[in-house]
Amino acid sequence: MKVKLNKSEWYVDTIPLSQAREFVEKLHYAKGGSNTRVYTHGLFSKETKICHGITWWLPPTKSAALATYSDWQKVLSLSRLVVVPEAPYNSCSFLLSKSMKLIDRVRWPCLVTYADEWQGHKGTIYYATNWEYKGLTKPQRIYVKDKRMIARKAGPKTRTHSQMLELGAICLGSFSKHKFVHVMEK
Repeated sequence: MKVKLNKSEWYVDTIPLSQAREFVEKLHYAKGGSNTRVYTHGLFSKETKICHGITWWLPPTKSAALATYSDWQKVLSLSRLVVVPEAPYNSCSFLLSKSMKLIDRVRWPCLVTYADEWQGHKGTIYYATNWEYKGLTKPQRIYVKDKRMIARKAGPKTRTHSQMLELGAICLGSFSKHKFVHVMEK
């Protein structure tokens, strides 16, 4: 049985994108992520200084932002959240809560994230950290190549299904996501 995280023994701090990427490649089902970020944070043990989890924040696509908040340029998306399997109980909620406090919420008053149904995720961590559930998104195709998720969005272009297949990606099917939003009160 996992031990509960003792808040006095842990902290969250900014980390380089390379460290977040390493975590995602090893432990997240997507096995990769964007080449950019606005924030990346790590969960550290005060005793060992070893990183036990990461958050990775970046702006969502314009269409996703417009569907979320009145000013699409003030929306930030939690793209990846990962903790090591042996992390103490409540590590995810502690990491996410502290990470959100490190974000400039004047610049980014609206946060959005998604829980992937195709992975069996329901968004429990977002409920635990007071995000508002907004329902299911329209189903979208999920593509993988060499066990890594491949996005249809590539820079300013969105690739077609045929283009994805030409890249060697495999379509796993179409799936919805559970959408969650956290807006700062004015």
